[in-house]
Amino acid sequence: MARAAKKKAASADEPAKTTKKKVTRKKKAEAGSRGLAAPELGEGADPAGDLAQELTRMIEAITGDGGTVIGSYRDPLGGHPTVLAGLPIERVEPTPFQRDLSAAHVKRLTEVIDKLDWFLDPIIVVRDENGKYLTPNGNHRLSAMRALGAKAIVALVVPEFAIAYKILALNTEKAHNLREKALEVIRMARSLADLDDRHETGYALEFEEPALLTLGLCYEQRPRFSGGAYNPVLRRVDAFLDEPVADALAVREERATKVLALDEAVNEAIERLKAKGLESPYLRAFVVARINPLRWKKDAGGEFDDVIAQMTAAAKKFDAGKISADQLASTGGAPEE
Repeated sequence: MARAAKKKAASADEPAKTTKKKVTRKKKAEAGSRGLAAPELGEGADPAGDLAQELTRMIEAITGDGGTVIGSYRDPLGGHPTVLAGLPIERVEPTPFQRDLSAAHVKRLTEVIDKLDWFLDPIIVVRDENGKYLTPNGNHRLSAMRALGAKAIVALVVPEFAIAYKILALNTEKAHNLREKALEVIRMARSLADLDDRHETGYALEFEEPALLTLGLCYEQRPRFSGGAYNPVLRRVDAFLDEPVADALAVREERATKVLALDEAVNEAIERLKAKGLESPYLRAFVVARINPLRWKKDAGGEFDDVIAQMTAAAKKFDAGKISADQLASTGGAPEE
């Protein structure tokens, strides 16, 4: 009995054994196992049925718009019919919800294209009902060609208009920073809200991350908002909403208001630190890290409203008197954007 009790007590002191989760790795595709072979790309450029009619309509529309069809082919992965065309540059525009142009990037592109005297990277476009060609991936190249006085531009014309909303996945032209990405996503959400009543969860690919929707509204109201300081928290507590995008936008507005109120409380805490003589480009990251209730919970998330309310209350009570220069010096994280 004594030995059994002793053994039981010893086992109680031992840490519980944890079973590791089995990680399922995506199997690497076998070389040459997917899509069409090179000879099939041209041979199948004339599809049958509805796709054939759609391709014919697209080719006729391009010609009618003053463009010229250089050729058509089938996409090597999905076999989708695609047209390579020359388009009058005045008919091409960026999608209305796209990020703002980077003047520096346009300048660099303009100089390079001008020096080469060669446009080697066709833009992607979809045609709208008004005969305009909208590019979700190519606005900087389009602007560079306009700056050079070009009359036409070469484009891959895609028959599916929905491609215009795959802007984040498609963009290879210039890496988005957080502000650009968030603003693009919220503009896209407003555009999609007018098209159908699909739920926000149905646009996960287009929107990429739910926090971007909330941050986009914050950036619209406060252009110099430091979203990078709050993004790690928002990514853990924000989620796509299972309601129509139009209705979800109202919820997003409320969330953005709460995040901006948190930012104001953090700003006040930063001013108290500065008044104490503490200066650093990491002040915001320092304060946000100190008031983050999820800081030591590596796997846990939380309810959006609860976490933001806790952080706001903690920021308002933030005691700069208890902070030393050594504590601040050991802080990492991103500086102000």
